[in-house]
Amino acid sequence: MQPILALNAFDMDQATALGGTLEARLLQRQKLFGAASVLFYERPLEFVRGEGCWLYDTEGVAYLDAYNNVPSVGHCHPQVVEAAARQLGQLNIHNRYLHPGILAYAERLLATLPTALSNVTFTCTGSESNDLALRLARHFTGAEGIIVTETAYHGNTALATEASPSSFKQGGPPPHVRVIPAPGGHSGGEKGLAEYFAEQVAGAIADLERLGMRAGALLIDSIFSSDGIYADPPGFLSQAIDVVHRAKGLFIADEVQPGFGRSGTCWWGFQRHGVQPDIVTMGKPMGNGFPMGAVVTRPEILAAFCDQVGYFNTYGGSPVAAAVGLAVLDVIEQEDLMDNALRVGDYLKQRLVELSKRHEVIGDVRGAGLFIGVELIQQRNGTPAPQLAKSIINGLRDRQVLIGAAGRFGSVLKIRPPLCISVAQADQLVAALDDALSAAH
Repeated sequence: MQPILALNAFDMDQATALGGTLEARLLQRQKLFGAASVLFYERPLEFVRGEGCWLYDTEGVAYLDAYNNVPSVGHCHPQVVEAAARQLGQLNIHNRYLHPGILAYAERLLATLPTALSNVTFTCTGSESNDLALRLARHFTGAEGIIVTETAYHGNTALATEASPSSFKQGGPPPHVRVIPAPGGHSGGEKGLAEYFAEQVAGAIADLERLGMRAGALLIDSIFSSDGIYADPPGFLSQAIDVVHRAKGLFIADEVQPGFGRSGTCWWGFQRHGVQPDIVTMGKPMGNGFPMGAVVTRPEILAAFCDQVGYFNTYGGSPVAAAVGLAVLDVIEQEDLMDNALRVGDYLKQRLVELSKRHEVIGDVRGAGLFIGVELIQQRNGTPAPQLAKSIINGLRDRQVLIGAAGRFGSVLKIRPPLCISVAQADQLVAALDDALSAAH
């Protein structure tokens, strides 16, 4: 299994071969950041400006950003920038004081969720959100067991890393974290995907019980993004969640990547499956680049935690964060970005399916809305082709298109642009991919 940070990572041993200003920049960064420095691409990029779906490098060259879900409504959206600047010029304090903007944002955000999920706690990152969600589940259920999928990534705090198998370069998650195959592990035999996935969850629960533990939570993102992007069929999660609930565990929906309309049909990825989480976590896209996160849950779950442990986040839910969050929700609605995710996402997916008929190395095209995976395979035997994927990602970079990688072997091209991407930009992406694939084989 490829660690998530190793996917398309730059090898610092190659820095001296690049020469010039780029080499100097790389060596400076390595000196300052040390072993934690991670960069993309065989020839790293340096950006100085962003607008919509475009990123501009130091030479003014425009790159189509089809990878970055953080600026969900587009890089440097003027409405979001103005809201942040205006509020920052008035007041920015922690949320132990009353402020109308914080209340307005909380009400607006909760209105997009099931009514039973009526309490929100603000954080600054998705990692913090998942960390808090796991703590809530542990206090409410009295059980420490966590079930996640085999290549999941849920954050970089201590608890979230334990529940992120893709983060480990050596070893793996601790015994209280049980890892099950992602939905893509289903062979398509007699059992349907829903039954197969539910059986995997039941097996993990039984395994925890053999070790003297109980399952406190099933933590998944409904797109299974790091596992290789498995969104369909809608509804297949329901049986697995029933299994968890019968075992007195909770379902935590990690909506950091699938949320805020990315699937094109609903605000939240779990809604595509017709299920209701016990806890929902959010992060990156809610602030369009401003550090924001949130945990939404039922009052009794939050109360069980707060009766025993205090929780406070200095910057989570500040007036500036609330102003930014409200602006993001406004833009999504005013610019019909959820509809755009559906319309352009379906168009892009169909173009990629057509492309697969000309390039046999494309084994599958899957996803929902503007979250699409293109699986690359060896033409000889149909096995995963991670080296080809790396070559294509770098080939696209040279053609001014940015995408990422995902999956157990790093063989899935991950396409996840800002929600404002246009049909013309989708065409540019497909043309560049077609050209890169033709050049690679």
